[in-house]
Amino acid sequence: MRIGLIGTGRIGSFHAGVLARHPAVASLVVADADAARAARVAARTGSTAVASAEEVLRAGVDAVVITSATSAHAALIGRAARAGLPAFCEKPIALDLAGTLGALREVERAGSVLQLGFMRRFDAGYAAARAAVRGGALGRLHTVRATTSDPAPPPVAYLPLSGGLFRDCLVHDFDILRWVTGREVAEVYATGSDAGPAMFREAGDVDTAAALLTLDDGTLATATATRCNGAGYDVRMELAGERDQIAVGLDSRTPLTSAEPQGPPAPAEPWPGFLERFAPAYEAELDAFLGVVRGERANPCDGREALHALRIAEACELSRGQRRPVRMTEVPEI
Repeated sequence: MRIGLIGTGRIGSFHAGVLARHPAVASLVVADADAARAARVAARTGSTAVASAEEVLRAGVDAVVITSATSAHAALIGRAARAGLPAFCEKPIALDLAGTLGALREVERAGSVLQLGFMRRFDAGYAAARAAVRGGALGRLHTVRATTSDPAPPPVAYLPLSGGLFRDCLVHDFDILRWVTGREVAEVYATGSDAGPAMFREAGDVDTAAALLTLDDGTLATATATRCNGAGYDVRMELAGERDQIAVGLDSRTPLTSAEPQGPPAPAEPWPGFLERFAPAYEAELDAFLGVVRGERANPCDGREALHALRIAEACELSRGQRRPVRMTEVPEI
């Protein structure tokens, strides 16, 4: 297959390497708003750099991978759909519901394929947790605790473009909560703190957030996130049922030190970031996408999944702003 990749930043560069190594990919065409960066990635991966996204779409590709700036995602999804090309896109489709729905309607009108990059669905730990919950190994699930902690804040210029901590970061937790449990969120109560670096206050964002989510079967879930976890990158989920409880993301590199005298040792090499922690999952999701393009499997993460997760993030922002519980029925799909 000939694959096009639009966007060669941090995640795009990683995906380019994965695609270039994949046995099903005969050639790779890349483009970026920064032409020099695209050329460097092309040289490293043995691919071809072209001048624009439009040239990628006209390069005879069989599918396109979109890893550009978030602001360009919806338009590129629409262009790929109109060109009849299956597309893989990193989350989010857009930072608002209207933009997300507009892109989804383009895909549906074209009868095309859109796979969203929620990589945690391809992580071995989360997959095992899903099997345990769905198979009844935990008994009745009553509590879920999810956390995402970045080791350091992002660049200042990124914050106004990110959509905020709930839409940019916790949206992964909202998606994986639905995927693992098979339940929908009925109500949220969310808050946040901007007591850290001033750049968050200046951007109208928070550096730390917490949400209490009530699922439609009464299960209670908490989701917390911070941009300031100096111990390292920490993504975990704990699931407790009447019969047993399990944890995802608890291993020798989890940046967590026990205060107990005889507790487990501190990690020798904590996870530095998301690319290292989820590298196998990123590779697996692209392998799945290539299988979808070849007609060998069903789409494992349709674009509508991004809409569900974004609605939860929108409900959390509404709750944070108005300091009250918000029912999901208050956030229409438009």
